[in-house]
This record gives sequence, structure tokens and C-alpha cells, in this order.
Amino acid sequence: MRLTAAEKYELIQTVTTSELGVKKTLEEFGIPKSSFYKWYKRYLEKGYDGLEKSKRISNRQWNSIPESQQNLVVEIALEYPELSSRELAYKITDEQGIYISESSVYRILKKRDLIPAPNHILIEASNEFKDKTQFVHQMWQTDFTYFKIIGWGWYYLSTILDDYSRYIIHWELCDSMEANDVKRTVETAINKAKLKSKAKPKLLSDNGPCYIAKDLKIFLENDMKMKQVHGRPLHPQTQGKIERYHRTMKNVVKLNNYYHPEELIEAIEIFVENYNNNRYHEAINNLTPKDVYYGNSDKILEKRAVLKQETLTKRRQLYNQQKVINL
Repeated sequence: MRLTAAEKYELIQTVTTSELGVKKTLEEFGIPKSSFYKWYKRYLEKGYDGLEKSKRISNRQWNSIPESQQNLVVEIALEYPELSSRELAYKITDEQGIYISESSVYRILKKRDLIPAPNHILIEASNEFKDKTQFVHQMWQTDFTYFKIIGWGWYYLSTILDDYSRYIIHWELCDSMEANDVKRTVETAINKAKLKSKAKPKLLSDNGPCYIAKDLKIFLENDMKMKQVHGRPLHPQTQGKIERYHRTMKNVVKLNNYYHPEELIEAIEIFVENYNNNRYHEAINNLTPKDVYYGNSDKILEKRAVLKQETLTKRRQLYNQQKVINL
């Protein structure tokens, strides 16, 4: 398994903060413990540079980042402390019109003792659903996860996620985990996506009792005109996207205690709003789910490519000007 330095870094951050524990988390990613601890040791000794495959000596002084841009990186990092170096790099490119690589952002923040911890889960593409979707609303993933509300007991979160864009189309906090809860969630998602009179996506779920219930199958086939797909038993990676989303969301939302269902609903609303509209996903070219869901991907990626070239050209010009002055 070949991982980039950025992937190793985010894996280290994820494993060391996961509520599942080191062994269980590494098993889910398919990462040998020996490899993880080798990377971790290098990271502790040398930081981000220790995760690079090889250290090359470079004379590319022309590509030095101006002090004003380094200060901008620090300003934005302080304003958005929850963002990783990767997320900050793309946020700066998209919103400030300046290309700064992920590794450069990391090094700038490292020098100032400002290293934001990433809060998303890394997983190899080979462990995901093999027949990858090609467009929005081709397939949805759905699953339940649970929360305990103090004084109220257990509540169950039902979520519909678009497989292609990772966009959360709809979610509901339910007091049960029955087929009727699934029906209600799916029907509301269809209405929100405005697909009532259009072709419906396939619905991918695990083999839980509510998802294999006969009345749900009849509802999906006859009423919703949707094909139902079940993940392979004992193979949770099939529903990897919804599983990872729920883990990521719970790592944030469960930081607080909740004493009423409305408090939990409000916290989930805030998380979903940020997740859909602001979080950069490495698996979708560091775009947000909203970018992909609403078809803005190509335009944003083209703009980034132009900004990168313009930024590098300006740096080279500045370097050449300084060389002439110093002659």
C-alpha cells in the first residue's frame, strides 16, 4: 500500500483520536500495525517531513512563498482551527485566489506551532464499493447510528447520503429503528431532491432487520420505484461512505452531552450544514459535497489550475526581479 505523506499524516491523526482504538481502526483501514507505528515514529522524530518518501535537495528558491502569504495562512488557520492543512490549502486557493500547496501550509503552521488536526477518515479506494458511481443520484447510501440522550434514552439517526457527491440529502432523528423510519426518511429525501417524477437512485444499505423487511421492499419497489441493494454481510466497506460519515459526525457531535432531543438535533444540523457546504473531501478532488452535488466541480477545478499557474509565474517573476536588483 503506497500512501502519500499527507495521507499518512491524516491517518496518524485519525487513529490517535479515534474512539474505536488503534487496533480496531487500523483493521478497518487494512493498515498493518507495523507500518503505522513506523510512520508514527518518523512523524514524532521529524514531523511531516519524516513521512515523505525521500528527502530531495531542491534549489527552487524562486518558489519561496512571500511573507505576506505566509501570514495569510496563519490568519486563516487561526480563524478556522478545525481545518486540516489540506483543507486550509484548498480554502485559500478557492477564496483568496492564491495557490499554496498542502505541504507548504503544514510547514508554515509547524514553524508557528499551529497544526490543526484533521477530522475526516482516510480509507483506501480499493476498500470501497467496486462499481463506483458516475453521477449524482445514481445511488444513495443509508444507515442508522445511535445516540444516548441523558434522561431520554437511545435515539437513532437515519441518514441518506448521495454516493457520488457525499452530499447528505436528508437525515432524521428517530426514537426507533424500524422499516417505517426508513420509509419516511427515503420519501422525504426523494421530495427534497425533487425526484418524485424522475428516475430514482438505487438504495444501498446493510442487512439490518429494518432494511430487509418485506414491507420496506414493497414500498421501495411499488411506491418509490427504487431498486434496493444490500451490502455484503461482514463487509462494512461496501457502505464505507455512510459508515465513515457517521463516525466523523459522531466524533464531533459526541464531544458534548445532550439532555433533550432538540439539543442533539440542533448540533447535527450545524454539523451537516458545515459538512455539505464547507468541508473539502480528498476523495472528490478536495471539493465540497455541495460543489459536486450541484455540478460545479469542473468550473472550480479549472479555476484552481489557472490560479496555480498564475501564482507560480508571479513567484518566478518576483525571484528574477530580486536577482537583478542584487546583481
